[in-house]
Amino acid sequence: MYFGVNDILVLSQALWALTDGIHIKLFQPTRPKPVPRNNSSSIITAFDMGISDEEWERLQKAIDWPIPDQEITHLSQSTSPVHSTFSIVGLKESYKVGEKISVIITARDHNKNLKRYGGDFFKAKLFNAELKASVYGEVVDHRNGTYSVALLLPWEGQAQVFVRLEHSSEVVQILKKYRESSFPRSHYNGYFEGPGLNETKIFEVVECNLKWGADGSWRKGDCCCEYKDIKTGTVWQCERPKELSCDHLVHHSYGRLESPLNLFEQQLFTKSGMTTPVPAGFYLNDVWKSFVCNTRQFSPAQMANCLKNKIVYLMGDSTTRQWFEYLERNVPGIKRMDLHTRPTNGPLMAVELKNNIIIHWRPHGVPVRFSKMPITDLHYISNDIDEMAGGPHAVIVFTFFAHLVFHPITFYVYEVARIRQSVVALLRRAPETTVIIKSGNTAGLKNIFQSDWHMLQLDTVMREMFRDIDGVIFLDVWQMTSCHYLREHIHPGPVVIANEVNMFLSYVSPSCGLKKKKKSFLVRNISWKFFL
Repeated sequence: MYFGVNDILVLSQALWALTDGIHIKLFQPTRPKPVPRNNSSSIITAFDMGISDEEWERLQKAIDWPIPDQEITHLSQSTSPVHSTFSIVGLKESYKVGEKISVIITARDHNKNLKRYGGDFFKAKLFNAELKASVYGEVVDHRNGTYSVALLLPWEGQAQVFVRLEHSSEVVQILKKYRESSFPRSHYNGYFEGPGLNETKIFEVVECNLKWGADGSWRKGDCCCEYKDIKTGTVWQCERPKELSCDHLVHHSYGRLESPLNLFEQQLFTKSGMTTPVPAGFYLNDVWKSFVCNTRQFSPAQMANCLKNKIVYLMGDSTTRQWFEYLERNVPGIKRMDLHTRPTNGPLMAVELKNNIIIHWRPHGVPVRFSKMPITDLHYISNDIDEMAGGPHAVIVFTFFAHLVFHPITFYVYEVARIRQSVVALLRRAPETTVIIKSGNTAGLKNIFQSDWHMLQLDTVMREMFRDIDGVIFLDVWQMTSCHYLREHIHPGPVVIANEVNMFLSYVSPSCGLKKKKKSFLVRNISWKFFL
């Protein structure tokens, strides 16, 4: 396609606007509507989620995603990673550091036909494996089968453009369909223990799951024991044991996964406020250079000094446990206390007496896919925050994404609303408390159970719901994990974790501030690849 001078100028301005957090939407706003759960008569309203109609409308706009405008009856109609292409607009031999290049992606189906609608989930980045350098690119969906990416050129040397089709729009439609379904994709085990006859002990293992909505039971009839958290209102159900009573539930663990996909859907899968700047930073020599704050690289002694007289509460999942383990390995003199818990499940605690440092880690409450552990050790994040006094010595970090991808997004909104309420109350009584939300990270997973598309949707909800809360720091690791040159993994590698913790410490330390502009160098020889 040919662009005149004015056309290029307008396009460039639009892409620059995206880096300032301005999202250009090419669709008409829709009125907020209740969300019906498939296979269920239950209707989830904003009131059920504990938020206003206005906020629910805003959240629906934020996570809105186009779907095919026609019924898909043949696999060949889905987006093809082989026949889809991208090109660099106005490619030059060399560029100055700080310039941007514009990439246009054109989606085609397996018959090489141009797609007329959007909704494909693409990822894009610029990288140089030799320099261990990479930067994230946000893909803008124009809802007509074309997509654009503005990629910053932040280092001197060669660069390679990488574009990958994560999911076709047809697969995203399936993900959306089953996200709000009452079909339980993830099951959990409940372990009941109690006394039997003649001083014996009875052990029973049953399936458990979330109950969400008035008619949201995953089992029908008088099937289950119900456990309702008094403060959050969350209801957990376990099948009723044959011999023991409901009050004998002792342990919890992950259970089986169950796919709702029919044969055609399975084949499609195999085919194919708190605004963070884009990009938020870049890697160079395996070190994350942040555009948000003056990220430092901390030596072990500097880590100890930064955390002096601090109590750090890490909550969430195994990715915050990775932070705990990194600090345990690198802070001089810190020792893990024996809490008689499994090292992978927690809760965990480490102390360093010389500098008066205490670090806690605990997983969040059910639903959570951990190995067998006492169910009493699984606490809801909001409840734990309610029990904290806070203050200048307190640093609270939580993440709440990976284990929620199996459940309706309306339930996620409900839980985040509870956490937000607790955070607001904490900052009201102790405004000097440091509160950090660790964003979701990419994992490179592309199945009906766990998909980066699900994670991105939850991440968007969290950002939107906390964007107007003063005093909360959103630490964006989505870009840090998405753009690294190594293969994505649900548990990021040591290099990524080290950079995440350095970013965290940069916020704990008072040295954090805005970055200054860098001098210009030349970037030469840009090449490109397209990946499935």
